[in-house]
Amino acid sequence: MTSMSWMPAPLRRGVLRLAMRRQASPLPDITTLKKVPEHLTYPLRRHAVDPVPQLAEQRAQDPVTLLGNVLGLDIFLVTGHAESRQVLADATSYSNDMRHLLGARTGAEGIGGLGMTDPPDHSRLRGLLTPEFTMRRLRRLDEMIDRIVSDALDEMEASGPVVDLVQRFGFEIPFRVICELLGMPEEVRDEFHGLGVARFDVSKGGAASFGAATETRRFLIETVRQQRTDPGEGLIGELIRTKGHEYDDVELGGLVDGVFLGGYETSASMLSMGTYVLLRQPSAYTALRSGDRGQVDLVVEELLRYLCPVQIAFPRFAREDHDLFGHHVKKGAVVIVSLNGANRDPAAVPHPEQFDLRNAGTQHLAFGHGLHRCVGAELARMELRAALTGLSARFPDLAMASDDISELGFRDLSIVYSLDRLPVRLRP
Repeated sequence: MTSMSWMPAPLRRGVLRLAMRRQASPLPDITTLKKVPEHLTYPLRRHAVDPVPQLAEQRAQDPVTLLGNVLGLDIFLVTGHAESRQVLADATSYSNDMRHLLGARTGAEGIGGLGMTDPPDHSRLRGLLTPEFTMRRLRRLDEMIDRIVSDALDEMEASGPVVDLVQRFGFEIPFRVICELLGMPEEVRDEFHGLGVARFDVSKGGAASFGAATETRRFLIETVRQQRTDPGEGLIGELIRTKGHEYDDVELGGLVDGVFLGGYETSASMLSMGTYVLLRQPSAYTALRSGDRGQVDLVVEELLRYLCPVQIAFPRFAREDHDLFGHHVKKGAVVIVSLNGANRDPAAVPHPEQFDLRNAGTQHLAFGHGLHRCVGAELARMELRAALTGLSARFPDLAMASDDISELGFRDLSIVYSLDRLPVRLRP
């Protein structure tokens, strides 16, 4: 350690006091957590596409509950729709910055992005992306998305009559779209598919999840560094050309990481699970093929509400002691919002546990709410409309290849819930 003799005495004493306090009361390091305690896992568990009954039971008892304590941190769970909206919109009472819990071993490249950033940094970084995701700017992608969907359906047909829809459709389409949008080479797809799944899987505790996140970010930060000298045609190159002098590689890499994972893993989950649901809802599947834009939008919005693949929002950390709907929340406590719990709240949804187009007018939280609402929500809707309407038109008689649900590979304890396999028969 370098000498602090150059510091003014009052500042030196303050630094020493802070260091002593940290030594006496070390902050918890969630990356050392080997396994999530069993009693805390039910917000991430499902039976096929449905949350386990315990989630609804807890919401009926109290939409806010003290879930437990991990590494000395109180964990509150919010499951009510109105209560969730209030927490997600409250940037005064809560912080999204979790760097203080990631330990000394996790460097700057293992954290960041919009989801774990507070204003003013969040505002500055989001301002970079927002202009690229307006409806006007996104319309330029219509032709590219249609081409990618058509190519994927051609490849499915050539591989039939039975194919794994997760790999051929659910994974393939959003991955190609996001690679072209960002200007990234597609040859990294296998590596990133595995890392994308691993970073949302908490079955092995915090170390594996944060390790996967660090690896993906390092790759993307290196991509930014490479494009500094030769900007590509995609979003990475555009950000470098227009604003690159104002942002370093780590900041831009964090933004790109958020766009990549938000535009790939969640869309892949929606396409795979959405098809699984539609094959059990033949009228909705037919509506995608023969209905007008309004009917298609109803199907897409109800799928988003019903499936909600992002099960919990980014954790919020209490800035100060406060009351949360009758619960005393201490400074530093963690508040977790169950997005799929809120989306099935009977106080806000007429038929919460059913896929029912009468629910489609509900203000669902599949994309979050407030300051950290998904910046790519409209792009996700575009992909879902194009891919699902294309699938129903090309394969009107699509059917499950097996009725054995154990063959479908539903994930366990994943923040982004999905299927790993979905064998389908393309034609009778």
